[in-house]
Amino acid sequence: MKISGLLKFSMIDFPGSISAIVFTQGCNLHCAYCHNPELIPPAQDKNNAIAEEDILDYLNMRRKALDGLVITGGEPTLQPDLEQFAEKVKAMGYLIKLDTNGTNPAVLRRLIDKKLLDFIAMDIKAPFEKYEAICGKTNLDAVKESMAMIISSGIDYQFRTTYYKEVLNDADIEAIKAMVPDQSKFKLQECLPVKKKDVLKIEH
Repeated sequence: MKISGLLKFSMIDFPGSISAIVFTQGCNLHCAYCHNPELIPPAQDKNNAIAEEDILDYLNMRRKALDGLVITGGEPTLQPDLEQFAEKVKAMGYLIKLDTNGTNPAVLRRLIDKKLLDFIAMDIKAPFEKYEAICGKTNLDAVKESMAMIISSGIDYQFRTTYYKEVLNDADIEAIKAMVPDQSKFKLQECLPVKKKDVLKIEH
């Protein structure tokens, strides 16, 4: 696992659970508003790299204080050893929440089938016709497949959208909400400003 960040304690990122959060390196989308642009390139800054063993050691020590682990990014499903990492975390008795952009449904399917996930949060970037304007060319069939899979998985989930007002409007938000069967499982997030040049200067 390429891990470039650890938040040791959170009471708000995993609904109903006290959690730690690991931030994986690498993302296959390039959202103009990305709040963690340093996590987009697949290559890690060696100064920020955290060994998987150190994460597991921390979790082992905090079993009585934490309920779960949030795996976010970047895009965690790009990690070739995500499944193995999740198995190690589950073996410690932790709940796992996965944050994903939904572009890798095959990986998501394996994690669900192996009962490695307890909560899934998937970002819906925009109505499908506006995806490219926000995050570049995207396999929309994969995104749609992931949405359907999550809804039918029996796992607790949440869909969420960052309200990027340079591209999205109120009608777009209503269109996105209509894509989610259960409105209580949709969250609208504030767009935290990031200078576009900070995203664009990163070499992908």
